[in-house]
Amino acid sequence: MVTGLIGKKIGMTQLFTADGTVQPATVLKAGPCVVSQVKTVDKDGYEAVQLGLVDAKATKENKPTTGHFKKAGAAPARVRREVRVKAGGEAPKLGDQINVGIFADGERVDVIGTSRGKGFQGVVKRHHFAGGRATHGSMFHRAPGSIGASSFPSRVVKGMRMAGHMGADRVTVRNLRVLKVDADNNLLLLEGAVPGGPNAVVVIRKAVAAKVVKTPQVEATKKKGRK
Repeated sequence: MVTGLIGKKIGMTQLFTADGTVQPATVLKAGPCVVSQVKTVDKDGYEAVQLGLVDAKATKENKPTTGHFKKAGAAPARVRREVRVKAGGEAPKLGDQINVGIFADGERVDVIGTSRGKGFQGVVKRHHFAGGRATHGSMFHRAPGSIGASSFPSRVVKGMRMAGHMGADRVTVRNLRVLKVDADNNLLLLEGAVPGGPNAVVVIRKAVAAKVVKTPQVEATKKKGRK
């Protein structure tokens, strides 16, 4: 059984429950995906499948990629990702289509994506430094301050928080609850936010370490003078 799916982030919305509670939700277009390669323990050392995101627009690929998908009997896909296969489950075959039906309402999933790129940023924005005072002729406003000692060790230690490239990192958000599965339109509504902007490619997988959701139990209060 395939444990994940490739999708694209459409945007955010909100859902209202029966009691009027509002829930922030992210809309993902999940799949359909085609199995373009099957990896086995005997040949590759682990069980996994390579999925290609089926897109409405035809893409031009080179000859190796075209031949790779020709073995699976499917059209070449530009977006390809590898996901694990659940041990003991039924292994998919080349050319099989995987859709959003592998998920269910209320299930917990992990979303892997690339965060928004912020470019080159200073320490105030990148690491939330407070900065110096802005009055009385101060010349120290948004500078990082001292970055090392002069005598020992006479160098900048590794991991020093400094200015640099911010964002565009691989981010995994765990244990998001599936609010709704729209199998007809291949849509998946998740509670909360996921990394990336609109049309960002993400991988949705079944939660690796799903947390047990505790339901608060309210006991009836006893009124004074009554047993």
